[in-house]
Amino acid sequence: MSTPTPAPATSPKGKEKEMDPPVATPSGTHAAAAIIVIGMAGSGKTTFMQRVNSYLHSKDQPPYILNLDPAVTHLPFTANIDIRDTVDYQEVMKQYNLGPNGGILTALNLFTTKFDQVLTHVEKRSTTVDYILVDTPGQIEIFTWSASGAIITDAMASAVPTVVAYIIDTPRTSSPATFMSNMLYACSILYKTRLPFILVFNKTDVQPHEFALEWMRDFESFQNALISRRSDGGEGGPGYMDSLMNSMSLVLDEFYKHLRAVGVSAMTGDGMPEFFEAVEEARKDDYKPELDKIIAERARAKAAKAADSVSRLLADMKSTTRKKKTATMMKAR
Repeated sequence: MSTPTPAPATSPKGKEKEMDPPVATPSGTHAAAAIIVIGMAGSGKTTFMQRVNSYLHSKDQPPYILNLDPAVTHLPFTANIDIRDTVDYQEVMKQYNLGPNGGILTALNLFTTKFDQVLTHVEKRSTTVDYILVDTPGQIEIFTWSASGAIITDAMASAVPTVVAYIIDTPRTSSPATFMSNMLYACSILYKTRLPFILVFNKTDVQPHEFALEWMRDFESFQNALISRRSDGGEGGPGYMDSLMNSMSLVLDEFYKHLRAVGVSAMTGDGMPEFFEAVEEARKDDYKPELDKIIAERARAKAAKAADSVSRLLADMKSTTRKKKTATMMKAR
C-alpha cells in the first residue's frame, strides 16, 4: 500500500447566501476542529458533506477533508486524503473472497495500519485550516462498531478537538417508532465515542424538524404523537410497542438534555450557520480526561491479555516438556 498523500481542495460549485455571517473561529491558540460525519444510508450524508465544503469555501475557510469510504464510486467534493488512493476495495473483495460489507471493513482495517501517517498530515494542517471533515462509510455499523473505527476516532480526538455529527433523515423520522430507533442509535454512538455530539436533522426543505425537537423536549408531546399515529392506523404492530417506546422515551430524557440538535437542508444550505455555531459550542467540551482514561483502560486490558497469553504459552511448553520426559523414561524402561 502506498502512503496517502494530500491533494489540493477544489472550489465548490455553489455559493451561499451573502447574508450568512462568517463562521466563528476559535480564539487563542489556533487549532482546527475535526467533524466526524456519521449517518445511515440514505440520510443525505454525502450531500451534507458537499454542502459543508461549499459553505466553508464561500467563507474563505476551505476545510481539510478525509474520505474513509472505500466503496464510494463518486464524491461530489475533492478529498485531501482518500482511502481509495491507498486501498483498492474491489481488489480486497477478490483477494480475500469477501462480500461488500466485509470488503469495506477489511479495507478500513488495512487503512488503519497507515493512519499514523494520515494523522501526521492532519496535525500539520490543523494549524492552517479551521475545520477537518471526516466522511465515513454509508454502512454506519462498519465504522461505529469496528476496532478500526474506534482507533481512527480516538486518534483524531487525541490530536485535535473532535465533534461527531450524526445525520438524520428528517422525513423518515416523522414516525415515532423510526424517531425512537434513531435516538437509540444516536445514544449508542455517543456513549461509544464519548465525544461532543450533534444531532443534524437533514432534509428540512422536505420536512421541518421542529416536531423532533418538541418530542425531545416534551415527553407528553411524543406520547400524544404515538397515540395519534396508532389511532390513525399509521403505526401497526402489537400494543406492547407503545409501552416500550414510552418507557424508552422516559429513559432517554436525560440523554436529550445533553444533546445539541440542529436542522439543516443539504440541498438548499439552510441551517449551515446554526450547525457551525453548534460545532463551535461543542468543541469547547473538555472530553480529553475521559478519552485518556478510556485509552489507558484499553491499554491495560490489552497488556493483561498479552500477559495471560504468554503465561498460558509457557504453561503449555512446560506441560509438553514434562510429557516428553515421561515418554522418554517409559521407553528407557
